[in-house]
Amino acid sequence: MDELSLAAGDASRPAVALSVLDLAVVADGSGVRRALTESIALAQSAERLGYRRFWVAEHHNMPGIASSATAVLMGHIADATTTLRVGSGGIMLPNQAPLVVAEQFGTLEALHPGRIDLGIGRAPGTDQVTALALRRSPDALTADDFPQQLGELLAFFSGTFPEGHPFRQITAVPGYEDQPEIWLLGSSGFSAQLAGLLGLPFSFAHHFSAGNTLPALALYRSNFRPSATLSRPRVMVAVSVICAETDEQAQWLAGPSRLAFVRLRSGRPGRLPTPEEAAAYRYSAQEQLIIDGRTTGSIIGAPDTVRAGLETLIEETQADELMITAMIHGYGDRLRSYEMVADMAGGHRRAAPSRVEPQPTV
Repeated sequence: MDELSLAAGDASRPAVALSVLDLAVVADGSGVRRALTESIALAQSAERLGYRRFWVAEHHNMPGIASSATAVLMGHIADATTTLRVGSGGIMLPNQAPLVVAEQFGTLEALHPGRIDLGIGRAPGTDQVTALALRRSPDALTADDFPQQLGELLAFFSGTFPEGHPFRQITAVPGYEDQPEIWLLGSSGFSAQLAGLLGLPFSFAHHFSAGNTLPALALYRSNFRPSATLSRPRVMVAVSVICAETDEQAQWLAGPSRLAFVRLRSGRPGRLPTPEEAAAYRYSAQEQLIIDGRTTGSIIGAPDTVRAGLETLIEETQADELMITAMIHGYGDRLRSYEMVADMAGGHRRAAPSRVEPQPTV
């Protein structure tokens, strides 16, 4: 099947590929097993619809997200698909030893050559207490040594530690000569500059940091240095997209993610609530400000509304790819949103069903 893409406003630029970011959402009334099964089924549908990539994200101590063991889930998704690129959006490198990341992703790349992406972030993906449990030392709670960690990771893949480096004698197996496609992720200017200086592709988290998108992309492009990996800047923008038959229905489906975010920010994370619970909730003025800040970059509505929003985003960011995410309570509504975006972008669904169907287990 042809890859799904949207035409750029500038006819001289190539069409913009579409991909999926999934969090293995644990919905209220469901459970972890179902969330993981739905994530695999969604990946199979994304492949059928023509999306380029399917990424899952590392988060910890969040009852509503089941993708904490990101590399493990990626392996199951890659096994259940055949052409789809499978990746991390991202692996939070300060939580991990670079050698372990190289071995895990080298294993995935060796098993699924040419299909694995390693998206790398520097945030903890959790609260500070959980970060301490992950990193085992208060001294490791900053990301000050992130460039050094990243350099070690790249060297484990390429075998290019300099003479005299203590790790020069270590060979990552798997890892060495089994390097996945590496992306740097960010929501501010730090990773944007670093990605540019290293000549790596850059993915920006527009879905929760819309105000920083354009400044960060400008920093990335202005600091870009060609590398063995990349000859020119390459930008992917992650954006929250919820599509339904009408604008009103799409806003209804978006309610749970808003309420879940308010609860997370107030220290009460939980499973993704139902649309009915979200619609009945009365937000305080402070909570409404939190929502307004979070949803600035979201695109929510009927197909025409979504198309206009995506085209505007492409024009403003000059992105090479878009990665869309949809925190929707019901799997059927979530899948339908991605199907409608695919239809709007000119894709054509195959009749063949997914090989993994979500089971009603809790």
